[in-house]
Amino acid sequence: MNKSLRILLLLSSSLALLAVSPARAALAVQSWTQPDGARVLFVANHSLPMLDVSVQFDAGQRRDPAGKAGLAELTVASLTRGVEGGTAGPLSEAQILDGFADVAAQQHGGAGQDRAGVSLRTLSSLPEREVALGLLARMLAHPAFPQAGLERDKALTIASLREEATKPEAIAEKAFMAAAYGSHPYAADASEASVQAITRDDLLAFHHSHYVANRAVIALIGDLTEEQARAIAAALTRELPQGAALPALPAVVAPAAREIRIAHPASQSHILIGAPAIVRGDPDFFALTVGNYVLGGGGFVSRLTDEVREKRGLSYSVYSGFSPLAQPGPFQIGLQTKKEQTDEALRVTRATLQRFLQDGPSATELRAAKDNLAGGFALRIDSNAKLLENLSVIGFYGLPLDYLDHWIERVRAVTVEEVRAALRKHVQANALVTVIVGEDGATPVANP
Repeated sequence: MNKSLRILLLLSSSLALLAVSPARAALAVQSWTQPDGARVLFVANHSLPMLDVSVQFDAGQRRDPAGKAGLAELTVASLTRGVEGGTAGPLSEAQILDGFADVAAQQHGGAGQDRAGVSLRTLSSLPEREVALGLLARMLAHPAFPQAGLERDKALTIASLREEATKPEAIAEKAFMAAAYGSHPYAADASEASVQAITRDDLLAFHHSHYVANRAVIALIGDLTEEQARAIAAALTRELPQGAALPALPAVVAPAAREIRIAHPASQSHILIGAPAIVRGDPDFFALTVGNYVLGGGGFVSRLTDEVREKRGLSYSVYSGFSPLAQPGPFQIGLQTKKEQTDEALRVTRATLQRFLQDGPSATELRAAKDNLAGGFALRIDSNAKLLENLSVIGFYGLPLDYLDHWIERVRAVTVEEVRAALRKHVQANALVTVIVGEDGATPVANP
């Protein structure tokens, strides 16, 4: 059996074991700040010969320069296109990808609103992890950003944007963010023009300013000792520069209530209702989580589903949710309905929300929501990949290290009064934006 096949079989069997391993609620999270300023969170897990690593930076889409929306995503996508500089020789994109494949390592990158970075899954055995981690460190510190790779990525991005421009759900989401956030960077979205304007120099400048050691957040979980974890974390940022303070972002301003209708040939209207609502780490998070489960986050047991779908058959699916960010992230209700039912669906949805904001959940609804959320918590941490994302969130947003340990406890402690107070504080029914894509020539529906 050759080496690559042996590694792949070991990786497959390890993942199979991981899938059936019991969830771990109490985590012994170790954390430290390196001399270069990077923050590290580490959880040892010796049940599998695996290592999962994430390196995140304050390099998300909110940091895109004016007129260059899409730069954050192109930068992280271009990290694997080639390596130059440092003490070792250059590497092509093929050499990087082959290097990971040879040791059966899986590497991913991505950019969200607040943060961007890369993750790695590798065997924890020394020969394999050294190869994978070495490639990752070189990608982070010395990306080549070859022009040919940039042009290819720009072409792929533009093709994706053109496809999105035909999809009612994508049109609705972009229009919603623009209406909810106005001139704030959270509303900025890549366009053909902004992507075309991005140059290789832009990638170099963005990487130099944002992929810096003193703002790195490293999460590790796997078959390591603390000593090994410290050495790995130090090596990942050793060749990264120190970064200057980033400019402060503007405050999120609550939008005025408005309704936007966009014509589209789709057979259904796609509807989004909401506004900026909550920052990550807000003390009302757990009250809002429990309350939202009753309103529209609990699937078939939620009020929105009962009123909009079950009683009236106006939509196959309706949901609500809070998405906390570094600055107030959105509260959003979403549904699709037949075009001729748009006005009725809007009235029922708005009336259901209004009643819930006034009265909150009943004691029975609250108890059921808490039981379901607590019972389903294990699914949030049932793999190393999910735990890694949780660690990254804890590190990036400065949440308590025991955040996961007390999650169920915090949920079960929520009262009806706390839910009502939190909802009224963070969701104002008379200050929500509504976007309808697919409706042709209808008269806007006033808020109840």
